Order: sequence, then structure tokens, then C-alpha cells
Amino acid sequence: MNNTQTSLNVNLPNKEKRHQLFGSVAPGPRTKPTEKEKMADLQNAKKDFLFDLDQVGITNVKYPITVESNIAPFSQSTIGTFTFSSSIKKNSKGTNMSRFMEQLNMYHQNGFVANLSTLKAFTKELAIRLNQDDAELQLTFPWFYERTGPQSAIPGMNHATISLKITYDMEKGFTVRTSLSALITTLCPCSKEISEYSAHNQRGSVSMDVSISDDFDEEKVDWKEMLLEAAESNASARLHPVLKRTDEKIVTEKAYENPRFVEDMVRLVAADLFEMPFVTKFKVSCRNEESIHMHDALASVTIDKMDYTTQ
Repeated sequence: MNNTQTSLNVNLPNKEKRHQLFGSVAPGPRTKPTEKEKMADLQNAKKDFLFDLDQVGITNVKYPITVESNIAPFSQSTIGTFTFSSSIKKNSKGTNMSRFMEQLNMYHQNGFVANLSTLKAFTKELAIRLNQDDAELQLTFPWFYERTGPQSAIPGMNHATISLKITYDMEKGFTVRTSLSALITTLCPCSKEISEYSAHNQRGSVSMDVSISDDFDEEKVDWKEMLLEAAESNASARLHPVLKRTDEKIVTEKAYENPRFVEDMVRLVAADLFEMPFVTKFKVSCRNEESIHMHDALASVTIDKMDYTTQ
């Protein structure tokens, strides 16, 4: 056996020459000003630019945030995906993009707790910073919550998707819209009815888009927990991160005892939302990933409570 090792001798040029080899060139002459005061400011140019714009800003901005809840974990760090924008008049060419990120980083340095009061303050301050009459903030993040097995009580983490849209208008004030999407189990009522035994079930996704009243007090009510409960309590069964055999028996039997069509789900969740005094209007959607079909099932309902009168 030949144990002789062959080494490769490579004569590398230094890093500067390697860069030149791959196309780097020496800096050219610099003729434009380097002081901010002397630089051209195209974004702030004032002319007739034809049209007002509804929305100008930045999107897909990911930043760490803190979320507080009334259920464990009571405080958690997560990643928020932001969109910031405002309208601009036709006499403005553009907006000041850097100011969005400057403000976000300032809030981050002070500990960005993403509750409604903080987000409303952020949005109003953003409008002032941009010298505009309005501003809008959109935020989406995963919200984790602890779930234990129904018999074993072994804990684990589930998660839902939270979205918020905060709009500030100098004349109209604030508009707050929240959204929660959660996963559930549904069992087919038809399958249960026609089969000699068993019934097929599926994983469903329930989404709620909710407008919140101006007098809502988040210190007294955790809207995230309320919306989550509306989705899960009306399902055939809840999802669990950890299930032992004793837990699985309870969950499957509960699903069998509570069959739900997608139509049933949106109506039952809508009833819960209708009873929440801080909810003014809402849309509920349910989508089931069918286990014995190649398609999904879908249903939705949209309700403005102002269209109804209580008896």
C-alpha cells in the first residue's frame, strides 16, 4: 500500500491582486459632495407629480419584538414582520425611507413590547416624523402558547399566527384591526352519520379578522386569548404538541362527539365573536385539509355588528 501523500503547491497572489483578477478596479475620481447638506434630495422635491399616492413605505421588515400574554409563556421574544407606510400628496416626489427604520430601531432599543397601545403610539409618531397626515403599521408574528395533554398534563408549545393593522389619521384618529389564525381538528359529520364505524377527520385552519372598538382596554382583556379560545373551543378537538396514549384516547373521542363541517365552524366562531363587546365587525374563515379528498373545504362569513339590532 502506498502511503505517500501528494501535496498541492498553490502560489496565491495577495488578496488585493485576487480581487483585481476577478474584476475589482481602483476607485475613480470623486466629484460629488459628501456632506449631507450639500447633497441633492430628490425624495423631498416639490413639484406637481400628477397623482396623490395611497401608500408609500417599506415592507418585509423583520425585527425582534416582545409579546405579552395572560397564558404561559407570559412574556416571549419572537420575530415580527412589519410593513410601514403613509400616503403622500402629488406635490411630493417620495417619502423618507430611512425614517421608518430609524424609529423602529429606537423602539427596539427601548424594548419593543408589541401591544396595541405601543403600536398606536408608534404609528402616530411615525406620521409626525414623516410630516404626513396619516401613517399605517402592519405587523405579523408567530405567537406561542403552552398546551398540556388532557390526561398526562405534559406541556408543550403550540403557536398561532397574529397580524395587526394600525392606521392613524390626523382627523379620524385610530383604526385597529387584528387577526388570528389557528389550527384545529374537525371530524366530518356526514362521514360519522353514514358509516357503520369510524369517521374521517382533518386538520383545519381558522382565521379571524377583527375590528376592535376605540374603548377597548387591553389591560383587562387579552384579545389574543379570546380569539384563540373562539377557534379552539368550537372545533371537534384541539391540537396538542405532546399526546400520550391516555391523552390520544380523550382527544379522538372528543372529536367523534363533536363533528363539525367548515360551515359549522365559521358560524360557531362568529357567534362567539358576536358576543365579544370589543369586537365591532369581523370575518371568519375556515379551511379544512381533507383527508379523503384531493381538495380542501372552505367557508367564511363576514359580519358588521352595526347591521344587527339586539333584542
